[in-house]
Amino acid sequence: MSDSLPKLPAVTKGTGPMVKAEALHKRYGSLEVLRGVDLEVQRGEVVCVLGPSGCGKSTFLRCVNHLEPINSGRLWVDGELVGYTQRGDRLHQLPEREIAASRSAIGMVFQRFNLFPHMTAEQNITLAPIKVLGISRDEARERARVLLNRVGLGDRGGSYPAQLSGGQQQRVAIARALAMEPKLMLFDEPTSALDPELVGEVLDVMRGLAADGMTMLVVTHEIAFARNVADTVVFMDAGVIAESGPPSNVLDNPQLARTKAFLREVS
Repeated sequence: MSDSLPKLPAVTKGTGPMVKAEALHKRYGSLEVLRGVDLEVQRGEVVCVLGPSGCGKSTFLRCVNHLEPINSGRLWVDGELVGYTQRGDRLHQLPEREIAASRSAIGMVFQRFNLFPHMTAEQNITLAPIKVLGISRDEARERARVLLNRVGLGDRGGSYPAQLSGGQQQRVAIARALAMEPKLMLFDEPTSALDPELVGEVLDVMRGLAADGMTMLVVTHEIAFARNVADTVVFMDAGVIAESGPPSNVLDNPQLARTKAFLREVS
């Protein structure tokens, strides 16, 4: 088995955008966090979402894999409604088992690594493919070996999370998500919990995924990464998409005063 990922990491079903959000609203009680988000992520595209804390960017990401149910609007991944089926003009939530099956095809990497501390790196990676996908233990181990090599940790499969740096743990978390052969990867500020000197090793792995054609939706404050890797940069503010476009437009020639102020703060 080759140690490189395939150029098309997963078989997809639809022919339109990989992600499509339409008039998306999300509330927590009286607090409206998303106030009508419209966004498309094309297949093989890298979309970086920027914005101030509390603007709704992480909530939007969690809606994409139905960790957070939406209140209104529509959200599709690979041509299928996320978390719901539509009958007439109304949405009805799917059974949890069907939601979990759909979610298994969407990889997500969080700010905190969320590795099981009592399991080695290899065991963290093999658990879901064995339990969810039903593959053999030998196949799961081979997949873990390939992915650990892919993220530069081929010699650390037997290490426990406490024996790894934060950057290494995050790379294991990426390998764990890739082990499910996702068609879409979601990254929720994957470097925000890392010491500055460890950020680069995680971003290098993400650059490699982008080069391999993985569809990626990335919430980040890493402006240089967004400029160099993203196909589209989205700036969110107060629960809406205020500005979006190619990095050269949004980052180097923003149209809105709010976008300009944010970029000055983070630069």
